[in-house]
Amino acid sequence: MTKTQIIFFTLLSLLALQRVLELRVSKRNTANALRQGAQEIAPGQVPWMTALHTLWFIAMALEVFLGSQFNIYMFCAGLILLIGGQALRYHAITTLRERWSVRIIKWPAPPVTGGLYKWIKHPNYLGVCLEIIGVPLLHGAIFSAIAFTVLNAAFLLFRIRAEERAVYG
Repeated sequence: MTKTQIIFFTLLSLLALQRVLELRVSKRNTANALRQGAQEIAPGQVPWMTALHTLWFIAMALEVFLGSQFNIYMFCAGLILLIGGQALRYHAITTLRERWSVRIIKWPAPPVTGGLYKWIKHPNYLGVCLEIIGVPLLHGAIFSAIAFTVLNAAFLLFRIRAEERAVYG
């Protein structure tokens, strides 16, 4: 294995750990929301989202393991996208605080309108989109970047519609 592959797999492992920890926060927030009278909308989307993100990690790992070529220009582009995606996602998580969840939750209170939510309805999804295209580019996994960007966009068409119906009525 090359040095760049080792670095990529280390980063991928850290991202996977980050996602697992985020799922724990989401589970806690969802349980608290339901206790407070909130309602989960479209729970059937969660297994699809889980499969999409799991397959994204697997596809990237396989593509890099099978020999995608490291390219410094792609790496730089991927790093910028990853950092931007992380910034957007964590801004959304910290702005929403206990209302953040990977599930669609309809709260009895009005939607959050602070922070980036003044200008962007879905900064978390934009952040995820940037990561989905950016992380594979860190090691030239172009197929994973393209395929999962398209799959994620298709998934988000349905998810955003369901979320907007829940949040905005």
